[in-house]
Amino acid sequence: MRTAKTRRTLAVVAGTGVMALALVGCTRGGDTPAPTTDPSGDATTAPSVVASPGITDTTLTFGITTPLTGTTAGPGNCTADGAIAYFGYKNANGGITFGDGKTRTIEIKTYDDEYSPEKSLANFQQMIADGVFAGGIGLGTPTNRAWREAAIDAGFPQVLVMTGDPIFSTWDESPWQLGLVAKYQQEGAAMGELLATSSGSHKVAIIAQNDDFGAGYVEGFKEAIADSPNIEIVLEQTYEPTDQTLDGQITAAAASGADVLFNAVSVTPLVIGEVQKAQSLGWFPYWFMPSNTSSPAGVLIPGGAVNDAGEPVYPGMYSVAFSAVAAQPNFAELPNGQLFLDSIAEYTNQEGVPAFPHCVWSWIGAQILEQAFMKMEEPTRESFMAALRDIKGFVPDFMLEGTSIDTTVDGQPAVSSVVVQKFNGRGFVTVDTFE
Repeated sequence: MRTAKTRRTLAVVAGTGVMALALVGCTRGGDTPAPTTDPSGDATTAPSVVASPGITDTTLTFGITTPLTGTTAGPGNCTADGAIAYFGYKNANGGITFGDGKTRTIEIKTYDDEYSPEKSLANFQQMIADGVFAGGIGLGTPTNRAWREAAIDAGFPQVLVMTGDPIFSTWDESPWQLGLVAKYQQEGAAMGELLATSSGSHKVAIIAQNDDFGAGYVEGFKEAIADSPNIEIVLEQTYEPTDQTLDGQITAAAASGADVLFNAVSVTPLVIGEVQKAQSLGWFPYWFMPSNTSSPAGVLIPGGAVNDAGEPVYPGMYSVAFSAVAAQPNFAELPNGQLFLDSIAEYTNQEGVPAFPHCVWSWIGAQILEQAFMKMEEPTRESFMAALRDIKGFVPDFMLEGTSIDTTVDGQPAVSSVVVQKFNGRGFVTVDTFE
């Protein structure tokens, strides 16, 4: 666990600073006691609802397990820091009025899983021991899968997780879960649909993570280009998240004759290495990259994708998005852009403007949680899940035009629409055709 920087005393806590809340009721929480009876056998008024663990009349504790150290620590810290910053600001301004009429502050507890499924499961067990009300927002498919079944068994909300794995948004399979970001298949399909707008012939090399993350991206991409005879996949390769380099895969891709690289890679240092290796080989393909490893400041510029004149060295680097990013030039001018930057500076350990989009995504996730809190009429996990799955047409800060939040559709995450964007040397701009 980690302690967030705070410059004034708030009810936002990361690490061991939150005292364990008293556990009221059973682990699942929210069970309403049966009405009592008087001596004559007639029913009398039912007692008040028993609150679930982690919520009192004045506070609610939310847990985030995510990689705070290790190779994915950059985006991992951002998945926590956006929520820490948002609720830090809200708490400092009086808290949130819930659907039951009570005003509460939101306490955030963070747990470092180092992108390890075993540690992620242990962190969930620690959340239960710590009396946490609900958890989520954290990064990773294997890490979130590691505690999914345990959360279901415990009746514990695991929500707005940053994985595009469809299982988290399928209600019968995951009754206590909800994804935040678009499904991997949707992102892959959006990129394939853009490539399909090209009238030229293209050869594609694929490098994909050897798990549901990579498979989902590839599935969506292949379906989108299936009816495009001018597009040929000439090479498919996989890698393991524990690999130290993808030099071999890039070398093989360069030798394949491909002019397009579909790069379903989720580990930031590996992508930086790929960008550098391709240049060293004199191979300059078009790139398609997942949203979580396409950060200009965190990946592309460190990888050397921009020359001394500030121009892209590759003919086109494409990714998908649903929100603005803090590193874009006009971010502070957006509604609440300066508030975001000020709150990040005050309540987190981020150094300057966050390089990864996950900080903005986490801020958006916190706003979705706030919407659910304002709807939940009882202090129970069941009431929270019902409220969370009743949000439609909500547009949080920084969402791109044409995107919004809809949690009411079985099988869909909170964000189910994305746009394709092209890197221009500084940031990404939305495009409709492959150039």
